[in-house]
Amino acid sequence: MSPENSSGRPSKGRPSNDVRHVRLDDIDHILIDELRRDARIPNNALAAAAGIAPSTALSRVRSLVERGVIRGFHAEIDPEALGQGIQAMISVRLQADARKRISEFGSQIAALEEVLNIYFIAGADDFLVQIATVDTAALRDFVVDNLSAHPAVAATETILIFEHVRPRNSPSR
Repeated sequence: MSPENSSGRPSKGRPSNDVRHVRLDDIDHILIDELRRDARIPNNALAAAAGIAPSTALSRVRSLVERGVIRGFHAEIDPEALGQGIQAMISVRLQADARKRISEFGSQIAALEEVLNIYFIAGADDFLVQIATVDTAALRDFVVDNLSAHPAVAATETILIFEHVRPRNSPSR
């Protein structure tokens, strides 16, 4: 049911969905809100929350996935439980002449084991990369070996993450 592969990244064989023109009704918003709160909610409970039949809920969720509104279902793992107690956000600015290869650079960095998330951003920097490592030496090695040494990179700035607080029950509207 998920468009993601086992790594949590989008599967290469699936077309990218343009969600700019997708219309969502009130039922879609209820389903999305419930799944955002708990992606493991049983289908019958999801249907009850939306006031629809379980078969309708299942087909609507499938449609939301197919249309690209729901990108996937995944488990959020605490990196510290895996021995990666240091997390950081690293802003990356590319060389001016490397900007034509932004997509290529993003794919290369996203493929690295330490990378949790990568964002292509507006502003002075081009990317914001969230990583998790074993310790500060591994963090330094990641920055030096994978970013500073990369010919496309002009500058980096590393910000340590002390704690990640996730909002609870955030609505989709």
